[in-house]
Amino acid sequence: MKYSFLLFAASIFTFFSCVDSANESYDENARLPILGERAFVDGDTVYHTAPQFDFINQDSVNISPALFENRPYIVDYFFTTCPTICPRVKAEEIRVFDHFENRPELGFLSVSIDAGKDKVYKLKEYAEKLGVGTPRWHFVTGDEDHIYDIANDFFHIAQKDPDAPGGFDHDGRLILIDKNKHIRAFCDGTDGEQVDRFIKDVEKLLREK
Repeated sequence: MKYSFLLFAASIFTFFSCVDSANESYDENARLPILGERAFVDGDTVYHTAPQFDFINQDSVNISPALFENRPYIVDYFFTTCPTICPRVKAEEIRVFDHFENRPELGFLSVSIDAGKDKVYKLKEYAEKLGVGTPRWHFVTGDEDHIYDIANDFFHIAQKDPDAPGGFDHDGRLILIDKNKHIRAFCDGTDGEQVDRFIKDVEKLLREK
């Protein structure tokens, strides 16, 4: 199931990349789709939802989906010593964060994939270095197996890989979760043009009733 879901996520990601590269027009009025697998139960459509999680943030506060009850949020996977894509992703994500400075209902969740090194104090230092020491943006760690197990459900790739730079294989996606825990949009966080589109997607979601 997780393998097929990962293939689905990859296909959606490729589709949006192609749309951007083709410079097709962006429909400001079209409702964002609900992404992921779906099932039909007793005549109703049941959509994929973001997973349950149990983390601890840079302020030693327990973080669970209850924090984002009836609120949208953006989630990414990273690690503080990442020598490749993470600095670029975080720079773009800060741009998103600043754009929605006056929308406190929008949360941010950055999940470290290096539970061994990224202790709470390290996450605190990292957040302060980025200048986003705010209750809106949570840099979190937790049980390593749990972090990897739920990655696919968050449309992410995250695993240990001794041959990868920094020892981890991961993507740079920013994922938008709505107030009902549905995945509504995502982008390559290293691509400024895709992030521009993602900002429009977030704006569109925030206008939904």
